[in-house]
Amino acid sequence: MIEVFQAILLGSTFILSIYWLLAWVKITTYQTSQTSEVQPVSVIVCAHNELNNLKTLLPILLDQNHPDFEVIVVDDRSDDDTYDYMLEAQNDRLKNVRVDQVHDHINAKKYAITLGVKAAKNEILLFIDADCTPNSSGWIQQMTQGFLPSTDFTLGVSFYSRAKGFLNQYIRYETLLTAVNYISWAQLGNPYMGVGRNLAYRKSTFLENKGFNKYQHVTGGDDDLLVNQLAHKKNTHVVVGAASLTFSVPKQKWSSYFKQKLRHFSVSKYYKTKDKLLLGLQNLCNLLYWLSLFILASQTNLYEILGGVLLFRWVILINLNYFTSKKFGDRMNSWLVPILDIFHVAYVTITGSIAIFTKKVQWK
Repeated sequence: MIEVFQAILLGSTFILSIYWLLAWVKITTYQTSQTSEVQPVSVIVCAHNELNNLKTLLPILLDQNHPDFEVIVVDDRSDDDTYDYMLEAQNDRLKNVRVDQVHDHINAKKYAITLGVKAAKNEILLFIDADCTPNSSGWIQQMTQGFLPSTDFTLGVSFYSRAKGFLNQYIRYETLLTAVNYISWAQLGNPYMGVGRNLAYRKSTFLENKGFNKYQHVTGGDDDLLVNQLAHKKNTHVVVGAASLTFSVPKQKWSSYFKQKLRHFSVSKYYKTKDKLLLGLQNLCNLLYWLSLFILASQTNLYEILGGVLLFRWVILINLNYFTSKKFGDRMNSWLVPILDIFHVAYVTITGSIAIFTKKVQWK
């Protein structure tokens, strides 16, 4: 039996190491392609009771260094004076879309996004959440300059702002690992998700494929399910770098973060079978790694070998954390990686298991 756990430990170490090293190389050596043509863009922001965040975000968006864009704010049933603020915010680039009621046949946020898409005058749509801010005045230009005639999707990276406490450290670590996953997989020809906090796609692609029709009842997934359904190797572009980055306001409480991650995990059950298998293999390897390591540590005296295997894992993860976050434009604290790694595997296992059996989650 000891030999079985040794094989599991070495096998999981090999699989994870190959993936992490491949992701490290793909991301850190990537050069974002550009086109010389400046393309008109419609920036879409969905907001439900986001008055204070809109007061921060809109001036930044309207001051973007891009010659041809509009900003569409979809006011989704807000009762915090968002409507009055939008009436007073006079700007030729700004357009307000008001949602007064929820429809039973479609999730509220998906309905809001659909109205925003239909109201857009431009072909290229760029999405950002109301509680986010672009990291530069060139954000629109960076996120859209790679749109070739064959491009339908551009995937960007969005991190969370720094704050004190372990929760913030973990949120930022988990967000980095998620970005490493979907950016590197897209580079390898298998785009499986994106984040609505920094995502661009064509209006025609959305409308021709009937938008969210296949999963309009699902809470969440307005970003990753659309990418999972329609994106592929030939029509997807990724953008990395500080100028293309956005930052979002992180959760302050574990309970709020748990609800957010539960929503994210619950959506992944609607992914393509191939993507569910690949993600499942990754999570299974992480879980088996730690289980076999603990069992061997308690049942054998191979402490030097086990310590070497563990050190090998953490050296790769620390370097992956350091160099990919630097490439993305926001360097993370690498010294906490060993603690965050252990916590991450446990948290993902527990939350993911709960999400499988959760039937109803909420957006807002």
